[in-house]
Amino acid sequence: MTEARQILHVDMDAFYASIEQHDDPSLRGRPVIVGGRSPRAVVCTASYEARPFGVKSAMPMGEAVRRCPAGVVIPPRMSRYAEVSEQVMDVLRGYSPLVEALSLDEAFIDVTASRALFGDGPEIARRMRDDIRDATGLSASAGVASSKFVAKVASDIQKPDGLTVVERGAEERFLAPLPIERMWGVGPKTAASLRRVGVTTIADLARASPEALSRAMGSSWGQTVVELARGIDPRPVVPSREAVSLGAEDTFERDLTRVEDLERAILRQAARVAARLAFKKLVCRVVTLKLKLHDHTLITRRTTLLAPAQDTVTLHRAACELLERAAPGGRGVRLTGVQASGLVRESEEQRPLFADRESERRRRLERTLLGVRSRFGDDSVVQAGALPDGVTKSALGPRSTPK
Repeated sequence: MTEARQILHVDMDAFYASIEQHDDPSLRGRPVIVGGRSPRAVVCTASYEARPFGVKSAMPMGEAVRRCPAGVVIPPRMSRYAEVSEQVMDVLRGYSPLVEALSLDEAFIDVTASRALFGDGPEIARRMRDDIRDATGLSASAGVASSKFVAKVASDIQKPDGLTVVERGAEERFLAPLPIERMWGVGPKTAASLRRVGVTTIADLARASPEALSRAMGSSWGQTVVELARGIDPRPVVPSREAVSLGAEDTFERDLTRVEDLERAILRQAARVAARLAFKKLVCRVVTLKLKLHDHTLITRRTTLLAPAQDTVTLHRAACELLERAAPGGRGVRLTGVQASGLVRESEEQRPLFADRESERRRRLERTLLGVRSRFGDDSVVQAGALPDGVTKSALGPRSTPK
């Protein structure tokens, strides 16, 4: 007889905002909104104190501030969030090697084979949440079930700091009364289409014909949706693979036309990417530049570096060369982004026989700056080129053209 699976879904509570409140006690109990300050920016996450005002992720920042004028807007510190995420994932991997990270703040864990060591699924979930709190000072919610879908739905039922257990055989009964918005793949538009044909709960989805659902949803997912609504989800937990790329991008408050302004924006993004590479002890072989013009035309250019790199200066030089190739020609640019790919761990990198002293110096500097950015924000330390006009960019040195 096949051993009954036990799957956990662990989801950190208001992750970015909770980190800000943990690191700055003056923010505790106050409505915190993490995101850019530009009117075009969107909310990354909001603390539980801000949510009663209707503030939520992906909402335009301007609307969030109107809804919650007392909210404290905090620019994101991605390097700090990545650091805490690694601590969380280390806790989860202490209970099972089968950890599938979905993002920085949530993951599936298959603990079927771990129960002999740590107890049953609910006990493991309780221990994980205690260990996460001890390691980070933050709370997490968890769902325990026999499948990924049910565990993920369960983890959201008693947030924050909650634990919901769905016993084997009770999956369909647990899901039945929940609104259709809880179903995987059902967003606002799809939910509106389903409600027009009388489908309002997951129980309705479970009773519907796959063909009718496919027509209403405008997709071929009907059969999958019916099975999930009945609690049937045989998908395995697949341990997360290494990231294939790391990137940073920004949408500007006003379209940029001057090359100098674009280069400054790209420098700030290169610094954020370099910080993430240094934190993860990775180097990259390929740099890609992304531009979105005023009319939403998307331009991308990429280049292969002469040697794997990790530092801001090298990434910025490469991206500026790509900017020249992209030739926006004075057209307004509403977004730029820098992406590093062709990633290799430092420990596996094939280093040249005669090391480039300048490159080594820049790598050491990047690791030093990582600690500063982690404490004070991703933009707390910038190179001269990121400063306003009138400040020299000579610190960057001359560009060298990658191949």
